[in-house]
Amino acid sequence: MALLDVRNLNVRFETPDGAVEAVSDLSFTLEKGECLGIVGESGSGKSQTFMAAMGLLADNGKASGEVLFDGVNLLTAGEKTLNTIRGNKASMVFQDHMTSLTPHMRVGRQLTEVLVRHRGMDAATARDAVIAMLKRVQIPEPARRAEMYPHELSGGLRQRVMIAMSLLCSPALLIADEPTTALDVTVQALILDLIREVKEKEHTSVIMITHDLGVVAGIADRVAVMYAGRIVELGDVNQIFTAPQHPYTQGLLACTPRLDDVLGKSLKTIPGQPPNLQRLPPGCAFAPRCTYRIAACAARPPLRPAAGGGLKACVRDDIQPVRAAS
Repeated sequence: MALLDVRNLNVRFETPDGAVEAVSDLSFTLEKGECLGIVGESGSGKSQTFMAAMGLLADNGKASGEVLFDGVNLLTAGEKTLNTIRGNKASMVFQDHMTSLTPHMRVGRQLTEVLVRHRGMDAATARDAVIAMLKRVQIPEPARRAEMYPHELSGGLRQRVMIAMSLLCSPALLIADEPTTALDVTVQALILDLIREVKEKEHTSVIMITHDLGVVAGIADRVAVMYAGRIVELGDVNQIFTAPQHPYTQGLLACTPRLDDVLGKSLKTIPGQPPNLQRLPPGCAFAPRCTYRIAACAARPPLRPAAGGGLKACVRDDIQPVRAAS
C-alpha cells in the first residue's frame, strides 16, 4: 500500500471576485522511501495541494476527494487526528521560513515543544535532542543558537531550523515546499544533501515542491508536472528529463538556462501567460499557449499512458518525445 494516495483532489477558493479552482481532479501516489518532485509555474497548484492534504487551507478554501495517508483520509479526519499526524508522522517545511517560526519565542523552545507534545519527553531530554538535531543540520554553536529568536538568525539558518523541526520526530513523510528558495548555492547544497540523507538512511518519503528543475533532477525518483491545477505529465525522473512528452514539460525544460549557451543567445520562453483560474479555458488549459494544438484540444484530456513511458494529459499521440538539453 502506498504511503500517500491522493484521489481526485479538488481545491476551491471562494473570493469576492468569484471561485478559484486551484486544484482540479488531482490523483497520484507516493511509495515509502520515494521522492516525488512537484514542478510547475507559480500558481499551478503545487503548494495548495499539500496545504489541503495537511488541513491547512485558508478559511475560504475547500477541498474534496481523498488524501489517504497510511490509510487515513486526511480530508475527513478530525482536528485531533490531524494534530497527531502533523509534525509527527508527516512534517512540512514551508516556503517562508520567517513567518513559519513564532517570532516571540526562542528557537530552542519552539523545537522542544514538538518533542514534548509528540514524544512525551521531559524538557531536559527534549532540549538535548534538539541540540543534537541542530548540530545534525550543521548549525554552528547549536546551544547558543537555540537561545536566539528567529529574527536573530540568517535566512539560511532559519531554513535549517525549520528542517530540524520537521525531522525531530523522524516522520514517515517530509513535504518540502521550495526549501532552497532565496538561499545561496552553498546552503542550497547543504539542505538538499540533508534531505537526500534522510530519504536514503531513514527511508523517509519526500515530496519536493519546487520551480527549480535542477533541484528535482538531483533528488527525485519521479516527477509530476503541474499546470493550472492539474498534473499534465507524470513519470520517472530520467524519462521526464531525457524525453519529455507533454508540450508544457518540453517548454519548461527549453526555458532552463545552459552553461554552454553561446554568449548573448536569448533565453527561450513559453509564449502567452498562465490561465486565469477563475476562468479556465475549455478543454486543455495549456492549448492557448501550445504550438501543437488542434481542434480535439477543445476537450479536456485525461491523464493517460504515454508512448515513451509515464503518463501525460495530451490528446495527441504524434508528438515525438523531445530529448531535453543536458
